[in-house]
Amino acid sequence: MSQYSTLKVGGPAEAIISVTNIEDLKRLIQWLKENDISWWIIGRGSNILVPDHGLPGVAIVLAGEFVSIEKLGNQPGQKEKSTSLRIGGGCLLAKLVHDCTTNSLSGLEFAVGIPGSIGGAVVMNAGAWGYEIGNLLDSVTLMDNHGEVFTEQGKNLGFTYRGWGVEPNTIVLYATIILTISSKEEIKAACRRYQELRIKNQPLTEPSAGSFFKNPPKMSAGRLIDQAGLKGHSIGGAKISGKHANFIINTGNASATDILDLMRLVQDTVYKRFGVRLEPEVHILGDKKHKS
Repeated sequence: MSQYSTLKVGGPAEAIISVTNIEDLKRLIQWLKENDISWWIIGRGSNILVPDHGLPGVAIVLAGEFVSIEKLGNQPGQKEKSTSLRIGGGCLLAKLVHDCTTNSLSGLEFAVGIPGSIGGAVVMNAGAWGYEIGNLLDSVTLMDNHGEVFTEQGKNLGFTYRGWGVEPNTIVLYATIILTISSKEEIKAACRRYQELRIKNQPLTEPSAGSFFKNPPKMSAGRLIDQAGLKGHSIGGAKISGKHANFIINTGNASATDILDLMRLVQDTVYKRFGVRLEPEVHILGDKKHKS
């Protein structure tokens, strides 16, 4: 699984299956359920940590029609100069942001530089600079762990900070978002500004899973870790970035165990110092089964 994770760590899954359409995915999910086999949607691996012993089940990658971008245009009831896009759950955010910029569609500039897929972004309610993907969603097409497909309005998904209120074994098949038709040059300028901030403040050239911990209410996880004296601390090949303390990086030879040990050290140290228990933003796979 190290080949499917931006942290470049993780043992083997029993199987990795790429699925290209809804009917095949439905049959797969139903078969896995009938045979009591665990499964995980791994997206683009930008927000996952797989233990060194691997995954006792199947890792599923959404491909084919699930990486599509469909332009729906202005829909009834929408504001003037707005348009809708229907995006497959496996579509890369980077591809989507580029497509929006090319077509003068504004609203996703904040997502420039955020790795991963649109499905992962929805599940995590991905955001930056005060913006969140949940605020752009009109509707989402989902599949439950019985293989049943249904559509839910974005306003009913119970979005929270880096999360949503839907069962964890629900798959994002498609997301429909509403964007604004705007100036291409203004969109490009905003994307450049956000990307420059990322380059300045984040260790983008080293393997990581992005921000490792969620920010506690009205606090910064990175600041707490820094004030606890842990910036630059390492265990094995895992290190707390000297550029941004909320990034755990793989210096080249880290194991998943190194990263997990460093995670626990951060949690324990910050809790003893400040009384705050940091919660991982990264999904640690293998600890819960995606089945009923």
